[in-house]
Amino acid sequence: MQNIPFNDVIQLAKEAGQAIMAIYERDFAVEEKDDKSPLTEADLASHTAIIQGLEHITPDIPVLSEESSELPWSERQQWSRYWLIDPLDGTKEFIKKNGEFTVNIALIDNGEPVWGVVYAPALEWTYYGGSVQQGSWKEQGDKVHTIEVTELPEDNTGWRIVGSRSHQSEEFKTFIERFDNPTIKSMGSSLKICLVAEGEADLYPRLGPTSEWDTAAAHAVLTGAGGKIVEAESGQTLQYNQKDSVLNPFFIAAPAGYHL
Repeated sequence: MQNIPFNDVIQLAKEAGQAIMAIYERDFAVEEKDDKSPLTEADLASHTAIIQGLEHITPDIPVLSEESSELPWSERQQWSRYWLIDPLDGTKEFIKKNGEFTVNIALIDNGEPVWGVVYAPALEWTYYGGSVQQGSWKEQGDKVHTIEVTELPEDNTGWRIVGSRSHQSEEFKTFIERFDNPTIKSMGSSLKICLVAEGEADLYPRLGPTSEWDTAAAHAVLTGAGGKIVEAESGQTLQYNQKDSVLNPFFIAAPAGYHL
């Protein structure tokens, strides 16, 4: 594992992000992801940059991308280690032009995301790290600092919970009833998980659909920062490439000391 040049992969995420920004900075209006939209163009530009880069950096490690998700389970289940990428996570954020979209690259080892990089090119935030580096970091401009999860409140007051300000599901509303007047923090894409990783939020309950490439990179960063992601029903650690479907169960991202 130590022979993987993670700094090169971080640089690759940034190059993919710049390919997105070249399109994002144009004047456009997008309603949906059709084959000729700027959104599709940006997604493909990022995908191509990452795939070509990873083939050069680690030619022996297979890659699963949102754009190549048709790979059969019979092939994927043979993989003990692979890259899992989302070239452009946060399509709504891209369309709204609020900057809260990311490039996600994760290294999965035996079902566990052991390293990841989450790059938000419009915000110039880079999160990276994981269990293989025994830590996680956030880079803003030319400044880099270690990140870690917060200590959880001792009772039901003072909780900061990541959720949508405008579209709260019934499941989410039910979940937060256990807390006394929590603060709801909103963010797009996998940056929601990163908020927990850097101690800016206590908890992120995702009680809606996601795919494995949406979460893996930020999951690795969260683990390196002292956190975890568990399935909302069972409390078991969220794992990857364990089944034919690439859909995640509902989950909760939290500091390691959190219990359902």
